Amino acid sequence: MENQKSCAKKITKLIRIITLAPVMALATLVTLFIKDASLFGGVHNFVLAVTFLGVLPLLAYPLQPIIPHFKDKGREGQRTLAMIFAVCGYILGCIMGLIVSATPTLWFIYLEYLISGALIMVFNKVLGLRASAHACGVIGPAVMLAYFGVPWALIPGIALYALAFWASVKMERHTASQFIGGAIIPVAVLIVLAFIFKALA
Repeated sequence: MENQKSCAKKITKLIRIITLAPVMALATLVTLFIKDASLFGGVHNFVLAVTFLGVLPLLAYPLQPIIPHFKDKGREGQRTLAMIFAVCGYILGCIMGLIVSATPTLWFIYLEYLISGALIMVFNKVLGLRASAHACGVIGPAVMLAYFGVPWALIPGIALYALAFWASVKMERHTASQFIGGAIIPVAVLIVLAFIFKALA
């Protein structure tokens, strides 16, 4: 019985790691680059996007144990630091987008992440209404890929969301409503951005 519990714990933890927002962002960027590299306007823009949306947010996890203000705060400290690193990466991405004249596709991606990340922080840290950043980081990439002409991405996206949902609730990291709420945010942001970008085209 103990072995089964230990195995289930390892599986849920692995699912949570695989579906981290920066990991999903990296998978999304690589998929889009393979589909059509011109969407990024150059390899340098792709590398910058990978850095700001994937690498920088991921650094929060190994750095948390050595940053004084966060190292003794356990899971909540890790969660807060991850949000800070992620939003900083999104802001830097937008700033660099201005400097290098990012393509409309890249702007859409940066703004989707920035606005969704900001809303997650507002809900969690300002309003005290926990919305799952994990859910946001899984569903956001799936709907973006579908929007940019990769509709089949919804199949693994929804499957990963279901697995992350199970793992998060099983590990008591989120309630069902928190996980659903986190998924609604990137979808709503995408709809608004799609309307704005279409109006500006």
